Amino acid sequence: MTVTLVIHHRVADYHAWKPVFDSHESVRSGHGGTEHRIYRDIQDPNRVVVHIDFPSEQAARDFVADPSLKEVMARAGVEGEPGMSFMDRTERKVYDPSLAGQAA
Repeated sequence: MTVTLVIHHRVADYHAWKPVFDSHESVRSGHGGTEHRIYRDIQDPNRVVVHIDFPSEQAARDFVADPSLKEVMARAGVEGEPGMSFMDRTERKVYDPSLAGQAA
């Protein structure tokens, strides 16, 4: 089972946030993270949603509990308290078969 940690928050400046997010990759992968996807709100590009896949709920929870996460979010300019959910994918349907192997 793959568990997706869904994080949503507003950042002061996406272009300042992104390099700090990137610098934290070793911590995500160190807790078993296998992939991430980033989404930006079309109307407010500083509103960000991040999906990070983990092999288990416990791995995702261990990442959230990592002491470095709060510090890196503050350094990256996250505004307010981020929302976090632990999700289990129940279905994936690709409408265009040519896209079936793409990770996007």
